[in-house]
Amino acid sequence: MSLLSQLNEEIACCQDCDLAQHRNRVVPGEGSEKAAILFIGEAPGWHEDQQGRPFVGPAGHFLDELLDSIGLSRKDVYIANVVKCRPPSNRDPLPAEMRACRKWLDRQIEIIKPKMIVTLGRYSLAQFFPGDAIGKVRGRARKKQGMLYYAMYHPAAALHQQSLRRVIEEDMLRIPSLLAEAEEVEEAEPEAKQLSMF
Repeated sequence: MSLLSQLNEEIACCQDCDLAQHRNRVVPGEGSEKAAILFIGEAPGWHEDQQGRPFVGPAGHFLDELLDSIGLSRKDVYIANVVKCRPPSNRDPLPAEMRACRKWLDRQIEIIKPKMIVTLGRYSLAQFFPGDAIGKVRGRARKKQGMLYYAMYHPAAALHQQSLRRVIEEDMLRIPSLLAEAEEVEEAEPEAKQLSMF
C-alpha cells in the first residue's frame, strides 16, 4: 500500500472536528502520487460527499475541461481540498475546521512533493498566504520556501459569475509555461512585507 493510500485511510477515520458528525463520506483527494501539480480547493460539496471524490459536481466538470485545455487529466495531477468533509449546507469552512484538517493537507504535500501548488479560491490561498486578496493575486506565481504557488479563482466562481470563466481559462493556460520556468520564479517576500503591500 502506498503512503498516500495509508494517509487516506487515516483521513477516513478522522473525528477531529464537528464536520465528521455530518459527513456521508470523507473526501481525501485523488490523482497521481507523483503529480507535479497539486490543485487545492475549498471543501467537498454535495456531489463529493456522496461519492467520496473531489470536484465531481458542476465545478469539477469545469475543472476537467480546464485540465484538458492544457493536455492533462485527473490522473496526471492531484486534486484535494482544504477540508476533507462537506460543511453542512455547503457553508464556508470555519477556521477551527481548517486548522483541524491542516495536518492532512501538509502530509499530502509532503508525500506528493509537487513542483507547483495551484490554490483554487480564497480559502485555499489563505492557507499559504494569509491576508492576500484573491482578486489581487490571481494569475500570479510566487515561491515560498522553494515551493511554487499559483493562485486562481475557484472553478465554481465561473458558475456564479460568467464573466470569470474567461479569466479562469486564461489563468489555467499559463500553468505549463510557469511550471517549465519554475526555477526562475522569485521567492515571495516575507509575510510582514507582503501584508503591507495590499
